[in-house]
Amino acid sequence: RFLIKGGLAGAAVYVAYDQGLLGSGTEGAEALKKAQETLPPAIQEWTNYLGWEVRAAQLPPTPKFDFSLSDSWNKGVHTVMSALSVAPTRACEYTAEGWKYVKDLVK
Repeated sequence: RFLIKGGLAGAAVYVAYDQGLLGSGTEGAEALKKAQETLPPAIQEWTNYLGWEVRAAQLPPTPKFDFSLSDSWNKGVHTVMSALSVAPTRACEYTAEGWKYVKDLVK
């Protein structure tokens, strides 16, 4: 069971790497564009093969992503750095509050 799961995970990583999803942002955008162009015809082909009648109007349109990976990454880096910069101050505040609480309990 472990080997099967490991093999599937390895295959997924290989496919993602092979399609350019693990590369730069432009490679990822190209892969997304390629998937958006390929997916609707593939769905239509499979529904025809299986004998299902699916009209083009019934299929939802492919979603439009207005997502910038670099902006999200930068926002995450700024958030983490902001949290790390105030961590010593917050630690001192929480320590002082904890000592005050313990002193009040001892009284």
